[in-house]
Amino acid sequence: MKKLIVAVLVVVALAGSATAVYASSGDKDFHKYTAISVANPNNPAQVSHKLVREKTPLAVYKQHITALNNCDWLGLMQQYPDGYTLRQSGQGALVSGRLAAAATFAGFVKPHASGGLCGGKFTTLSMSITDETVAVSWAFDAPFLAATYYGADAYITDDGLMVSMVSTFDGNQLQYKPGT
Repeated sequence: MKKLIVAVLVVVALAGSATAVYASSGDKDFHKYTAISVANPNNPAQVSHKLVREKTPLAVYKQHITALNNCDWLGLMQQYPDGYTLRQSGQGALVSGRLAAAATFAGFVKPHASGGLCGGKFTTLSMSITDETVAVSWAFDAPFLAATYYGADAYITDDGLMVSMVSTFDGNQLQYKPGT
């Protein structure tokens, strides 16, 4: 009889803990990602201090591309939690953390005359979505480029955010028009 009582208590305890985990993960105010406040190196008055979650991985991707194409640093930063990583080819090509992402994308969203890529546009050529990952082949065109630049990215999303990215983008491979 003691074994039966112990077994019942163990089952009840396990069921209770499983219910607690399920309840907390379904809580709309509970999120596993955080965001430190970061200032835009191009404009220190511009500070990103919150995360904005999208409903689907596709919506995360669309927000990212819209922000890039509009040179919207705040729009980009609203997606990157503290643990964000960007992996690119080449030695030392790992951007790790929200602060590093802030600096990386600040370099991208400057006017071209200041060394940035504002005025360029990413266009999706093909896409596939598997679970929380969006894989994209794209083209990048800009008035200051002599040739279209092609690449591919994998956007790893979770909890409505861009938590990691793998990219073939290499700014050193862009071919600029003379005098630009």
